[in-house]
Amino acid sequence: MPSSRITEVKTTLAGEQKRFECELLRQTENETVIVYRMPRDRWLEDILLRKNTLSLGYFWEDRPYNAYHWIDARGGTVALYFNISDHTRIGKQTIEWRDLAVDILISPDGRCRVLDEDELPPDLDRGLLDFIHAARDELCRKPLSRLGEYDKLTRSLMNLR
Repeated sequence: MPSSRITEVKTTLAGEQKRFECELLRQTENETVIVYRMPRDRWLEDILLRKNTLSLGYFWEDRPYNAYHWIDARGGTVALYFNISDHTRIGKQTIEWRDLAVDILISPDGRCRVLDEDELPPDLDRGLLDFIHAARDELCRKPLSRLGEYDKLTRSLMNLR
């Protein structure tokens, strides 16, 4: 398991910040992967994220999203979750990013759901809205293929069979 600490700092469109203390799993020039253990049970739509579910967060500075692959104690996929985002900056001790409200939830059966579009401000800049819609549409294409891609990545990083 990882040993270095890293802080994830999420800023909402309204400017609110949330901080999460995580473990650094891998950091390369193009990608950073962190691990967060769910502190308590939490429902997201119809998916239960049990206490101690592992959340592998995948971050890039050049993509319009970040990804969380949630796995259970046996290494099975609970769900794949994308935050549409921008302004991602990755440092040695922090990952900072702006949450653009819209999220994509892919369940193990390949069902793709768009969440929180109703939270977008009515006066949002048209260019930013187009950016969000393009990312949403990209992420909703081929959900089973996306699940397979992240399952393979997570298994190799966590040495799962």
